[in-house]
Amino acid sequence: MPVKTLWLVRHGESVGNVAATRAEREGLERIPLDIRDSDVPLSPTGRDQAAALGEWLAEQRAGIGTYWVSPYLRARETLAIALGDDPAVVLVDERLRDRELGILDLLTTRGVARLHPEEAERRRHLGKFYHRPPGGESWADVALRLRSFLGDLFAGPGESALIVAHDAVVTLIASLLRSLQEQELLEFAAANPVLNASVTHLEFTGESWEMPAFSDVRHLREEGATVTVHPGTPEVGDPQAADAEQDPAR
Repeated sequence: MPVKTLWLVRHGESVGNVAATRAEREGLERIPLDIRDSDVPLSPTGRDQAAALGEWLAEQRAGIGTYWVSPYLRARETLAIALGDDPAVVLVDERLRDRELGILDLLTTRGVARLHPEEAERRRHLGKFYHRPPGGESWADVALRLRSFLGDLFAGPGESALIVAHDAVVTLIASLLRSLQEQELLEFAAANPVLNASVTHLEFTGESWEMPAFSDVRHLREEGATVTVHPGTPEVGDPQAADAEQDPAR
């Protein structure tokens, strides 16, 4: 396993994050966004965050062997802005894409509860980790494709890698490497949101993976970029899912 240092980055704030947060606050049933999820771009704030990430990356580049990124536009834009003129080879991998929501796509917490009450009940019964909306993925499904990705990552060259992807991907890769079980993962995820353009650092000690930093945004504050707090996919039955806010002081 040549990779011993792993950096996980969530994309900068996207126009989808902004639209979803506003829809939840206003009590809408649907997120007013007429863009395919894979084509959602960064917001102006997200572009500023990516530029701030670039200042951090400039100090780390010599120690990064490979760059991987989700095929979704918001992730690719984040890495492209951060890299600037650096001619680094970037590997795009569809296994790093965001979780697919199927029939619940673009629905708010309220929308799911009203339009698909049967899914709200299934989610309550199965729990967040195993609930798979029709046409979509559960967290367990995402973890399965990430296990496949990590197998290829560790078989490749280089001792370090940087991955730019999505909040669920960051949380699940960290949980897989640290061997968290379902309840441990859910408790960790509830207490530790993955912020936009944040950096998570994992190190292999020879026996286990340690995590010196999770969702670190000090580079954003240092560069004067706004720290945005947007939850991931709204989860039916989770009252915190709809409580999105922006808090520059966080």
